[in-house]
Amino acid sequence: MTAPSTAPAPSSRGGRWIEHWDPEDETFWNETGEKVARRNLLFSVLSEHIGFSVWTLWSVLVLFMGPEYGLTPADKFLLTSMVTLVGAAVRIPYTFAVAIFGGRNWTIISAGLLLIPTVAAYTVMKPGTSFDTFLWIGLLAGFGGGNFASSMTNINAFFPLRKKGWALGLNAGGGNIGVPVIQLVALAIIGASGGPRLLLGIYIPLILVAAVLAALFMDNIASVKNDTGAAKDAAKDAHTWIMSFLYVGTFGSFIGYSFAFGQVLTNQFGRTPLQAAYLTFIGPLLGSLIRPVGGWLADRYGGARITLWNYVGMAAATAVLVVASMQKSLALFVPVFVVLFVLSGLGNGSTYKMIPGIFQTKALAKGLTGEEAAAYGRRLSGASMGLIGAVGALGGVGINLAFRQSFLSYGTGTGAFVAFLAFYGACFVVTWAVYLRRPAAVTQATEAASEAKPQLSYAEV
Repeated sequence: MTAPSTAPAPSSRGGRWIEHWDPEDETFWNETGEKVARRNLLFSVLSEHIGFSVWTLWSVLVLFMGPEYGLTPADKFLLTSMVTLVGAAVRIPYTFAVAIFGGRNWTIISAGLLLIPTVAAYTVMKPGTSFDTFLWIGLLAGFGGGNFASSMTNINAFFPLRKKGWALGLNAGGGNIGVPVIQLVALAIIGASGGPRLLLGIYIPLILVAAVLAALFMDNIASVKNDTGAAKDAAKDAHTWIMSFLYVGTFGSFIGYSFAFGQVLTNQFGRTPLQAAYLTFIGPLLGSLIRPVGGWLADRYGGARITLWNYVGMAAATAVLVVASMQKSLALFVPVFVVLFVLSGLGNGSTYKMIPGIFQTKALAKGLTGEEAAAYGRRLSGASMGLIGAVGALGGVGINLAFRQSFLSYGTGTGAFVAFLAFYGACFVVTWAVYLRRPAAVTQATEAASEAKPQLSYAEV
C-alpha cells in the first residue's frame, strides 16, 4: 500500500500556489515542509531587508543635507518622524494584503512599490528644494515600513509553533539589518565625497532584483485567508494592546534610535556627517543580528522572562545615557547607546515570540486541544501581528518627536532620555504584572485546559 504524499499540493490556480500546508504535522514538516518554508524565508528576508533600507533612507539622507539645504535640526527630526509614522500606518493594510494577493505575489508588489520613494527622492535631492517637498517625498519612504508586517504575516503561516520564535526572529532580524547596511553604504559614499543621488542610484537596481527573485522562488499558501472576525477579535483582546505597548518599547526604540542616532551625534556632540556615519551603523547592525537570538532565548526560556529582564537592561542603559548626555561625554555615550540598540533588538525577538504563545495559552485555557487549539492560536496571533507591528513602530515617531522637543527646549537630548527611562520602567511593570505574576484566575484556567498536551502558562509564552 502506497503511503500518502506529504508534498505541498499545488493549486489549480498555478502561479506557485500551495493548496495543502500543515507545518504542525511533523512528518509533513520533516519531509517537505521545512525545505519550502526555509526557501520562502530566505527571499522574504531579502525583500524586507530592502524595505527597511528604503524606510530608513532619510535617516541617512539628512546627514548629506548641510547648511546649503536650509533645514534646521528640528526640521530634520520632524521629517524623520513623519517617515516613521507612515511606515507604521501602512503596516496594517500590508498585513491583510498577504491573504488577498498571496505571500509571494504581495512580496513582488511591495518590493516594486519601493521604486516610487527611491526614484522620487533621486529627483528632488538637491539644495533649493523646499522643506515641504522633502517632507512629502519623505512620506513615500514609509512604504518600506509596511514590508515588515506583510513579511512577518507570511512567514508566520509557513512555520510550526515550535519554530516560530526562531523563524520570525530571523526574518525580522534580516530585515532590520537593512538599517545598518544603508548606513554603511552611505558611509562609503560620504567618505568617497559622493552625493546622495549615488546612494539612491545603488538601491534602484537592488529593488528590482528583490522583486524578480520573489517571483522566481517564493510561494503563496492558498489556506491563508483574511478573517475579518479574527481581526475584530484580536482588536478586542486586551493582550493585543498590551503586546503593542511592549513592542513600542522594543521595536519602537530600535527604529526610533536608528533614525535619530546620527542627528544626536551631529547636533549634541558636534560630529561631522562623516564622523557620525562611522558610528551610526554599529548599533542597528548589532541590534539586528541579535534579534534571532531573542527569539531563540524566548523559545527556550519563555518570551515573558526574557522580555522582563531585557527591560531592566534597557532602563539601566538609558540611565547611563542621561549621565553621558549631561556630561557631554561622547566616549561614554556611544558604547552605551550601542548596548541599548542591542537590547532593543533582543527584546524585538522575545516580544514577537510571545504573541503566538499567548494566544495558544488562551486556547488551552478555553479547553481546546490539538489542532483546534493550534488553529485558534494561529487565527488570533496572525490577526494581531499587523496591529502590534504598526503600533510598535509608532514608538519610533515618539522617539524622534521627543528628541525634537528636547533639542528645542534644552539644546540636548537629555530630556528625551529621561522620558525613555520612565517608559521602560512602565514596560517592566506591565510585563511582570500581566505575564509573570500569574494571577490565580489565570493559573486555574490554564491548569484546567487541555489534558492531551503539556500545559503552558503566560510565563512560558
